[in-house]
Amino acid sequence: MKNSLKSTAIHALFWSFAERFGQQSVQFVISVILARLLLPEQFGLIGMLAIFMAIAQSFINSGFGQALIQRKIVTHLDECTVFYFNIFVGFISAGLLFLCAQLIADFYNQPVLTALTQVLSLNLVINSFGLIQTTLLTKCMDFKTQLQVSLLATFLSGLIGITMAIMGYGLWSLVAQSISSNLFRTILLWFFNSWRPSLIFSLKALSSMFSFGSRLLASGLLENVFQNIYHVIIGKLFLAANLGFFTRAKTLQELPTKNVSAIVNRVAFPIFSLIQDDVVRTKHGMRKALTTLSFLIFPIMIGLAVVAKPLITVLLTEKWLPSVLYLQLLCVVGLFYPIQALNLSVLNAKGRSDLVLRVGVLKKIIIVISIAITYRWGISALICGQIVVSLFGYYINSYYIGKMINYPCREQIRDFAPYLALSVSMGMAVYSMQWIPGLNNLIILCMQIIVGIIFYLAMSFVFKISAFVELSQIIKNKIRQLNLQNTKHIL
Repeated sequence: MKNSLKSTAIHALFWSFAERFGQQSVQFVISVILARLLLPEQFGLIGMLAIFMAIAQSFINSGFGQALIQRKIVTHLDECTVFYFNIFVGFISAGLLFLCAQLIADFYNQPVLTALTQVLSLNLVINSFGLIQTTLLTKCMDFKTQLQVSLLATFLSGLIGITMAIMGYGLWSLVAQSISSNLFRTILLWFFNSWRPSLIFSLKALSSMFSFGSRLLASGLLENVFQNIYHVIIGKLFLAANLGFFTRAKTLQELPTKNVSAIVNRVAFPIFSLIQDDVVRTKHGMRKALTTLSFLIFPIMIGLAVVAKPLITVLLTEKWLPSVLYLQLLCVVGLFYPIQALNLSVLNAKGRSDLVLRVGVLKKIIIVISIAITYRWGISALICGQIVVSLFGYYINSYYIGKMINYPCREQIRDFAPYLALSVSMGMAVYSMQWIPGLNNLIILCMQIIVGIIFYLAMSFVFKISAFVELSQIIKNKIRQLNLQNTKHIL
């Protein structure tokens, strides 16, 4: 069973990686093209709505999807109940957001936000029809299907957004891209997934998931509000262009952090849920996930901070240069985000959504204090406050994990310290290359990326870093399996 579970986890991790980075790579190219075609102010206006869309989406997610994943036994009645409940909440959330559009526009003193909010509220209805499909695919760890869906939806919606931007639709090209992406994704989920609802609904089934799901809803609401609270503060106190610079920097930072975190945690949560009663195996599994995350995210964050200026200049042009400092500071914030999420994933798998909520409340109190102290000194100071919050947040998350599975903060630090030290060394080597005279930004960027990758992998090989050795073996085995399958297919 142990070998079977490991094989399942590796297979799921492979397809989760392919799904997230396949979709995000396409999305990244599209966003770069749109950033070159559009103005920072236009991205800033979309950023002003981030918190309101996130809050509304939290009610649709509602925690019941994760409750289905966490449960060992799920009936068709449970699935249908969550499906219809999500649709009901989707319509209610969209209606409330539509009615509040004028208030949102008045708050920011941006009249265009009225129509913008009303149109984007359609996303909530569209998403509500696809949530149960995604949940069931994740529960059975079918990320291959999700890869097909994500790539097609992102590519098609990207074509629509870019075409409209070229035709001069400006801000509305971003709106069209957003709505078409969600619409294509929902349609494709129904096309590729055979699950269909029956006309059944049970309040008893809903209430049986309420304790777990409602706490995750409350925790998710808190998380989404405070993940986007900086958009509100910056949008209210500064110009739309300033929010555009911040939003673009945050998007670049989140591309690796949230995606690497999602890849590992989407696999970790179902796996940890299966072994939730086995403390020894849970700790062993978390240590593997922690070192894997550290091996991947630390060099990416430090490397991204080092190459921020040539990267933004080459990809987005000089009009986006004010984003450089924001990106460098946000990369420090992003170092510990995936590890925080991993700790919370274990708590959720254990069914302790009450602790997840408690941790969420504590962290949000720290965020409020941080904002109250730093906002008067500008956006950079706000991000520095985020760095402090990130460190406190990690300690709080790991405290409960130490109690539950005997994997405390100090032991976690001891496990990821070699990866952090190696990443810092790599960053210093890459940073020194900017002093080479007579090279343009494109050449410097390419050289820094190549040298950074070679340096990090070479040092990982020399020092026999455990995550490097294990990932190398997994990749070799996967390639061998694919080659064997292709050989059999040919024969």
